[in-house]
Amino acid sequence: MGEKSWLRRRIKDGLHRGFQHAYETVKIDPARFLLQLRAAYGLPITNLQGVYSVEISRLDDLATRFIRSGMKVAAVEGAGLGLGGMLTIVPDLSILAGITLRTIQKLSLLYGFEYSTDEETAELWIAAASAAGVDISRELLEKEVINKFVPRVIQRIAVQASGEVVEKWSGRVIPVASSLIGAGLNYYFVRAWGERARAHFRERHLEKRNRIGGHSGLLLLDSAQGMQK
Repeated sequence: MGEKSWLRRRIKDGLHRGFQHAYETVKIDPARFLLQLRAAYGLPITNLQGVYSVEISRLDDLATRFIRSGMKVAAVEGAGLGLGGMLTIVPDLSILAGITLRTIQKLSLLYGFEYSTDEETAELWIAAASAAGVDISRELLEKEVINKFVPRVIQRIAVQASGEVVEKWSGRVIPVASSLIGAGLNYYFVRAWGERARAHFRERHLEKRNRIGGHSGLLLLDSAQGMQK
């Protein structure tokens, strides 16, 4: 029990520092990501709001590719750093937090949600919390004060995630096997969080798409009625 408590504290501290560092340093450039969507994946859009006119199945396919890409990078990092066993668990978690946040940011942009304003940044971390299985309703009152909101969410994520992974990661106390264990755990960690984040953004995307469609329908109806007069 004592060893697991120590391991959970170490994982919680590692995730907390990792996500805090990622919050301060990791940011996908929306303009460059838009160019990637157009040039590499052939999306016929001129801005990120154009994704609301792209077939949802096409966005879903790209989301799967981005999640799998993050999983592969995380697995490679986990295998390399995992050779050190418990000695490298904190730097491993820091890198894993960065990979996870980059994946979540890509999914956010893909489904049409930028994060250039404080409110949009708060929404991004709400998605990150959702991916971690954290209910942050108590923190929503502070959403407008981003410098207070995000650190509280990161703390909640670290607490929740440390409990989720401590049993699985406990195998890393054995350095001989930790390379394979580290690779596998990182791989499935990004997959689980990526899929939860995808579900979050997809649901919001469909809600907004329906609102846009309904608004466009009303405009067309008004236009038709005006022509009949």
